[in-house]
Amino acid sequence: MIPEPVFFMLLTLFVCILIGAPIGFALVLSTLPPVIMDPRLTEILLALRLYKTLDSFVLLAVPFFLLAGNLMNASGVTNRLIDLAQSLVGHLKGGLGHVNVVVSMLFAGVSGSSTADTAGVGSVLIPAMQKSGYRSACAVAVTAASSVMGSIIPPSITLVIWGAVTNTSVAQLFAAGLIPGLLIGFVQFCFVFYRSHHDGMQPGPRSDWLTRGKNLFCAGPALLLPLMILAGVTFGLVTPTEASILAVVYAIILGYKELSFKGLVHEFVSSSKLVSLSLFCLGAAGFFGWLLAYYGIPGMLADATKDASSGIALLFAVVAVCLVLGLFLDSLIIIVIIGPLFLPAMVAAGVNPVHYGIVACVSLSMGLITPPYGLCLLLASALGKIEVHEALLETGQIFLLMLLVLCLVIFLPWLTVAPAQLIL
Repeated sequence: MIPEPVFFMLLTLFVCILIGAPIGFALVLSTLPPVIMDPRLTEILLALRLYKTLDSFVLLAVPFFLLAGNLMNASGVTNRLIDLAQSLVGHLKGGLGHVNVVVSMLFAGVSGSSTADTAGVGSVLIPAMQKSGYRSACAVAVTAASSVMGSIIPPSITLVIWGAVTNTSVAQLFAAGLIPGLLIGFVQFCFVFYRSHHDGMQPGPRSDWLTRGKNLFCAGPALLLPLMILAGVTFGLVTPTEASILAVVYAIILGYKELSFKGLVHEFVSSSKLVSLSLFCLGAAGFFGWLLAYYGIPGMLADATKDASSGIALLFAVVAVCLVLGLFLDSLIIIVIIGPLFLPAMVAAGVNPVHYGIVACVSLSMGLITPPYGLCLLLASALGKIEVHEALLETGQIFLLMLLVLCLVIFLPWLTVAPAQLIL
């Protein structure tokens, strides 16, 4: 039986979302019924828990990774990656679609943010794909779906936050996210291959090896960033937070010719605004999740699932919860709420915490292309100058392919656990 304060808390959250209240304020308002109804809870406790959620050294990596991605984007790194991808796969039928997927895989390792990927890659490639003969809906769908890899391929802001709220090794999460991210890229290649043949797309010109070498030389410094981060975190040379600071310094050095002082200040200010909004929502979600734990919801959940035949059933339950919540909420908020909530049941069922984290984060990343929230789909649709519903068919097809990858990851835990166990 759900405690009465929890019932009114969930009801308030639902009503706030229904009337379109900003999600950060909706989460804070939803925590007021328990505070009012329970004399053991006070407004001071609310403020303290908000602070406690954000009082994490690991969470410092979030603003720095986001800033590094924005600096890379502003300094023209995106264009260098596009030129490299164009020379590598642009000669295939429907080449720009393949370029889109490759660039997103490369940019994912640079920015760690799916929305930064969508904005940076989409602003260039969506118009180019439209001019080359791609239907706008297909160009938007490929861009939005390929950007999802930014939440999975390391370094990933999503994985950093998951590690912070569940006390899971961020280094192991980075290693574990690599294979699922590459598999998602592969199925998106398959989709582009199918669409390009179905729509009669023509191959682009083939680049010579000299051009490929030149583009690799220009993009090489940017490609070194994710490798340095992974190597540093994997071998214990730096923490994820220290790696994020080094990423900012590296991004400034890399783009000093293209970035003016005014442009640098602009990126600092815009990144600060975005981070402040995200962290406010994160803090509010932390108190919301703490209240669920305070009223024993994780224990109730563990009791309800103790008869599950295997951890696979629990993982599919988490996938269902994440996909439903992802329709309405940001993935970072969902992580703070459901990450610790399911963790005791997962441990009791023998599920590796790293495997649990990757399955949940892949599920949440898919929420970026599912409306009405679907932030990457909304952004890509705006760049493609079409309505969201016009791209739903193609997006749905890619979504199903990604769902197949997610099922594969669930049934084959060694895809995530084996790389994680290599971390020192």
